[in-house]
Amino acid sequence: MKRLAVVQSNYIPWKGYFDLIASVDEFVFYDEVQYTKNDWRNRNRIKTPQGVQWLSIPVGISLRRKIRDVRIDDPGCGPAHWLRLAANYARARHFQRVADWLGPLFRERTWINLAEVNHSLIAAVCRFLDIGTLLTHSTDYPSDGDRNQRLVSLCQKAGADTYVSGPGARDYLDESAFARAGIEVEWFEYGPYPSYPQLWGEFVHEVSIVDLLFNCGEQAAQYMTHARR
Repeated sequence: MKRLAVVQSNYIPWKGYFDLIASVDEFVFYDEVQYTKNDWRNRNRIKTPQGVQWLSIPVGISLRRKIRDVRIDDPGCGPAHWLRLAANYARARHFQRVADWLGPLFRERTWINLAEVNHSLIAAVCRFLDIGTLLTHSTDYPSDGDRNQRLVSLCQKAGADTYVSGPGARDYLDESAFARAGIEVEWFEYGPYPSYPQLWGEFVHEVSIVDLLFNCGEQAAQYMTHARR
């Protein structure tokens, strides 16, 4: 059996995103679809002494572009984001251990294309968490048709017999289209996740993975489900 997930790339996404990656054999970045405003593609949340705050990459307001074509308005925003992360997480127990490999991805690279930045950061986090899932791109498996048929075709070309989908797709996913192709649909459930030592007040699950990494370091996977070593 081969399990496959297909999801748009997000900016330093939360731990559930990485748990989904860890649960499958191949994870496909689906960045051929339209960019959505006020979503997770270019922003995520971090904890600060003033509460949860957004960390956003400036990409303009146009919606008439695919995620893979979104360019970053300020190529120098990476160092600025790192300064904010360091200011808010320097006291975290494992900050320096994580900063040694994560910091250069923010400070030493010019950020031009949103999808490429997302892919790079996600791949680096997977390596740290020892998640060995194959990461590929939807462009590796050209497909057409409506939303459901494109996903079915992608699964077929990737040789997958199980499609693992997040619960948010229940409103539109046509399971019968997958069944006709001999592909099983499995609905992924996020958590329940245990809390972990976290800075700055009341515990919050819905923040970027960096919060878990800075606070827990190499023990981060213990607070996830499928990424546990």
